[in-house]
Amino acid sequence: MAGVIDLIGNTPLFDVSAIAGRQGVRVLAKGEHLNPGGSVKDRAGRGMILDGIARGLLTKDKTLIDATSGNTGIAYAMIGAALGYRVAVCLPKNASHERKRILRIFGADIIETDPLAGTDGAQVEAKRLAEEDPKRWFYPDQYNNDANWRAHYETTGPEIWAQTNGTVTHFIAGLGTSGTFVGTTRRLKQFNPKIAAISMHPDTPMHGLEGMKHMETAIVPGIYDRSLADGQMEIDTLEAQAMARRLARTLGLMVGVSAGANVVAACRLAQGLPEGSVVVTILCDHGSRYLGDRFWEDKP
Repeated sequence: MAGVIDLIGNTPLFDVSAIAGRQGVRVLAKGEHLNPGGSVKDRAGRGMILDGIARGLLTKDKTLIDATSGNTGIAYAMIGAALGYRVAVCLPKNASHERKRILRIFGADIIETDPLAGTDGAQVEAKRLAEEDPKRWFYPDQYNNDANWRAHYETTGPEIWAQTNGTVTHFIAGLGTSGTFVGTTRRLKQFNPKIAAISMHPDTPMHGLEGMKHMETAIVPGIYDRSLADGQMEIDTLEAQAMARRLARTLGLMVGVSAGANVVAACRLAQGLPEGSVVVTILCDHGSRYLGDRFWEDKP
């Protein structure tokens, strides 16, 4: 019998080449929204929790606390419930109702932070609380925890390599904590140094790409390694929302806006690539946690 944490990973690759419309170039999207917690953050959450337990930092008399835009917090809460650990998350007050409800269903405590400060503000508050009472809290600090990117180095990268039979030529993903991009890229480049890695960024500091950081104006995560990127692309929120609608209405893939942004970037990249190229990107999370957002009602 499998437990919840055993079901994390081994997600499928969806072929979204038809949307890209570039003859001879394949665009594939890894269905991380199909993880049991509904997002790519299940991988990092599992990695950081198991690492904390293994090192004796997370014990049953402590509560895990961290900053999140929602998805990592949900992963912590789900895994904490499964393994018997208490979880609290610092979360911007304007996070979606759906995310807050899921967190509470899993039993997590929510500490709401200044919405204008975004995840940076949540990060400052989580760190303050952890330093104030270290005996009470286990603070994995996802933005600076190597177990975050290692989760993708050990699982996401090898999965993509195997699923494409080693034919992947380009990997593109957005940056939040940067764990997905950093860990996956490091492993793929070990398999084949010629693989090009492209980082996707929101085009402005005030954007609607949930979980993504505008690195030029945000607190840069300690695990972020700029040298890994062979290029970067900036994506507009409205474009990403339109792509999320299109993925749902033409391919039956209900994913969030950051996933839409990744696909926009992958399709744009594909236009300038030679035939035979294989582009892989990430469907970060399930669209059901954005049901309250009005953009779903707009025309394709």
